[in-house]
Amino acid sequence: MILSSADKVVHEELSFPYAFNSKKQGWMDQVRVILWGPTEKMAAEDRKFQELIKAWQVAGVEVYACKACSDNFGVSDELEKIGIDVRYVGTFVTEMLKEGWYQLTF
Repeated sequence: MILSSADKVVHEELSFPYAFNSKKQGWMDQVRVILWGPTEKMAAEDRKFQELIKAWQVAGVEVYACKACSDNFGVSDELEKIGIDVRYVGTFVTEMLKEGWYQLTF
């Protein structure tokens, strides 16, 4: 899943529950969430958002963030402190798509 929206309601009502349940309920064996752009800023600043990310991590969801974007927002260190794998994701996403991964974008 790629999360780029700055709309908190979209994430609380759609993306967070779907990612969590996809892993917890066994709908998918492996779930990766990539925070990209404005969502990274939200994750660095919003404590509730951070708690939801921690719940994902406990459930086994892999959480990544785009380093280029998080550097632009000045939040790379904050994202790493909450256990998010911050990396350049352009090639990462491209390789996943080539490998047959499906993409949902919120």
